[in-house]
Amino acid sequence: MVLAPCLSQAIVIRHDVEAQRYDATHGDFPPLATLYSIGVHGTLIHSEWVVTAAHAVFCMNPGQAIKVGNKSIAIVNRYSHPNYELGKEHDIALLQLSQPVTHIQPAQLFTEQTEQGREVWFIGAGGTGTGTTGETIGYKDNQGKLRKAQNKIIDVTQSDVVFKFEKGDKGLPLEGVSGNGDSGGPAYIKQGEQFLLLGVSSRADSWFHDVGEYGVTELYTRVSGYSDRIGQVINAGSDKERQQLATQDPFLQPGMKQGDMPELCASIEVR
Repeated sequence: MVLAPCLSQAIVIRHDVEAQRYDATHGDFPPLATLYSIGVHGTLIHSEWVVTAAHAVFCMNPGQAIKVGNKSIAIVNRYSHPNYELGKEHDIALLQLSQPVTHIQPAQLFTEQTEQGREVWFIGAGGTGTGTTGETIGYKDNQGKLRKAQNKIIDVTQSDVVFKFEKGDKGLPLEGVSGNGDSGGPAYIKQGEQFLLLGVSSRADSWFHDVGEYGVTELYTRVSGYSDRIGQVINAGSDKERQQLATQDPFLQPGMKQGDMPELCASIEVR
């Protein structure tokens, strides 16, 4: 089964900067979670909760393991935005962990409405390439190598923050965008020792540019627009209350069949 279409959005980099300058480690963003062996990410925002993209939760069933840092932890359940539809806005979900993470400080949610113009960082282990070629190395061939990149928020909507992959002098020194396999990953800043989460990698929004090409526009779910709902789900007194606030739809991607999912999910579970 081909997974690339459902995981759109590692990092695609500038063609005129040494690739090694984009290399990253978990120390660059300790709250990073990895959902599958092929990539796809989330962010630890509470000792027992990870936020990710709703379109990435197709295998996030109770008992499925994810990695937070280098530790494997089973999830209890998934809670996605009730109004989400594949390929559209509200692309955000929460994963409840089976045990608290005590060795990593969670990221804080960015709750101000001041995102536009901010320079942020991305990090991920999906596909890569350069802006002149687009993505040329898929998430499988990348083999989990982490990269980080910068970009600037050029626009905001009620539900999303918007980025564009700029070339040359228009771009930042480590300008880049997401590649296939980085869905759910963070757009973040660091203030002092605290990481602040501004966005969750969602989807591309360009008719005339392929993934990772210069000029491509990408949308990340705007965390400040969903911070209240996130708090409501986390602080709910029971699973019944959470289910009233969210959906547990797996959002199977085109080509995925329910009967094939156990085998697929087992094949891409983190080890």
